[in-house]
Amino acid sequence: MILTGADIIVKTLIEQNCDVVFGYPGGQIINVYDSLYKYEKEITHILTAHEQGAVLAADGYARATGRVGVVIATSGPGATNLVTGIATAFLDSVPLVAITGNVPTAQLGTDSFQEIDITGITLPITKHNYVVSSVDELADTIREAFVIASSGRPGPVLIDVPKDIQMAECDYEQQVPVKPTPRYAADEESIRRAVECINNSKRPFIYFGGGIISSDAEEEVMELAEIIDAPMGCSFMGISGVPTNHPKFLGMQGMHGHYASSMAMHHSDCIISLGVRFNDRVTGNKSKFALGANIIHVDIDAAELCKNVESVHPLKGDVKLTLEKIIPPLKRIKNPLWWQTIEEFKKEEELSRDNREGMTPKNVIGMLNGFIKESTPVATDVGQHQMWSAQHVMFSRKRKFISSGGLGTMGFGMGAAIGAAVGSGERTVLVTGDGSFGMCLNELATAVTYNVPLVILIMNNGVLGMVRQWQTLFFDKHYSNTVLGRKTDFVKLAEAFGAKGEKAETPEQLEKAYKNAFESDGPYIIDCAIDKDEFVLPMLPPGGSMDDIIVKVGD
Repeated sequence: MILTGADIIVKTLIEQNCDVVFGYPGGQIINVYDSLYKYEKEITHILTAHEQGAVLAADGYARATGRVGVVIATSGPGATNLVTGIATAFLDSVPLVAITGNVPTAQLGTDSFQEIDITGITLPITKHNYVVSSVDELADTIREAFVIASSGRPGPVLIDVPKDIQMAECDYEQQVPVKPTPRYAADEESIRRAVECINNSKRPFIYFGGGIISSDAEEEVMELAEIIDAPMGCSFMGISGVPTNHPKFLGMQGMHGHYASSMAMHHSDCIISLGVRFNDRVTGNKSKFALGANIIHVDIDAAELCKNVESVHPLKGDVKLTLEKIIPPLKRIKNPLWWQTIEEFKKEEELSRDNREGMTPKNVIGMLNGFIKESTPVATDVGQHQMWSAQHVMFSRKRKFISSGGLGTMGFGMGAAIGAAVGSGERTVLVTGDGSFGMCLNELATAVTYNVPLVILIMNNGVLGMVRQWQTLFFDKHYSNTVLGRKTDFVKLAEAFGAKGEKAETPEQLEKAYKNAFESDGPYIIDCAIDKDEFVLPMLPPGGSMDDIIVKVGD
């Protein structure tokens, strides 16, 4: 059939089983929006308050579902407003396709109104990007973008479509949905050497990241832990990869990780790292990191192997398929002496645990655990509240922790929570801070308009908590521009947007607020008072090693 380029864009998205897109219209993408109007019974468009909210919603949708998220924006400022969200997806390996309009081909390079070289801008933060120069290439370009976004290490792809290409016509023939490129295991010899190393270890430690979620390898990881009797720890991106209450899971590792997990990794003689990066938040001082350990590193992205730390056994391959070959030849063993050491680490962690009563971060999150279900996605913004959530929220299913790891994007939460709720069909919790929420509260309008079931927990301490914590510990309490001093009434704000809300300053008020929020059918704000001097602990000081972990104030 003969269709315009705009119709081809929408029809190809539908062909790829894309059921929802997020975006914001404008002059150079208006033809696509006309096509969305024609096909509104086949594809849903969520109009956000800002393009950044749209791309973050597409990101949250992708994280919660494992499918490719799609965002649409116009040229110039519409396109540049996507940049932070695209970078967020790139650093966290989230499959995303961004479609932008641009000025007609003949006007490219003439500084036309709202013209910008968005492919040049996003080249370092996309897996690939395109400027479509012919309508005949448009459908196949979109199909190829879906393949690239979802194959290997997932990530964002951008397609820039000049307006004349949207208006041009050509023949369109529907095809079956594309599939990611075939996955593969690491080579046999690398696997053999890795198996030998694991079989000879006395203190194995399994360290996994978001790659096990992308690879659907959670069952294999837990089987590996049982066979070699090894403790497990995860990176921030690995949270929800295995159930939080698994008896061999010690929690998140690294700068704000659980003490037992970090110390077990530090004292291991064999670190089996799966779909994870060794970034600075994990290693601390690299010259002192895990000096007694042989590192086995399995990752689909060869660029990550030996990039930050030297691996004795780097294995390039899909985590699930590689583990399926590693597991059968392993010896089934017990490590009682190693677990005695682990239990000592756990006792030390328990001694430093915050057991105070009242409105402590641990208690606020602990009470939240009593209201969320196994199917509840929990999104966060970035800051102290994010780390408290990573430490204390209980997860039993993967893809339920939605948070910006690599880029640490303040303002991520509202858009991502909306996308996660739309994608999962579940009531979603957003844990945010008054600082982060101030960056994204405009998307409350989107949540109200679409009656998105959100519970928005604002851990309100009146300061930029994480930066203030650093100022307290390392900058002689020079609180430069971290005390907000704002007069915002979040309950009245919720009402102004058409939502509901209430304040909580005591445990009794918080329990009542949670009950009301989880019984509400739309967005509900809880303004929860937190003391400004609450810290995220443990904490690995910048440039320090695992021996320098701060577990309580005064260390």
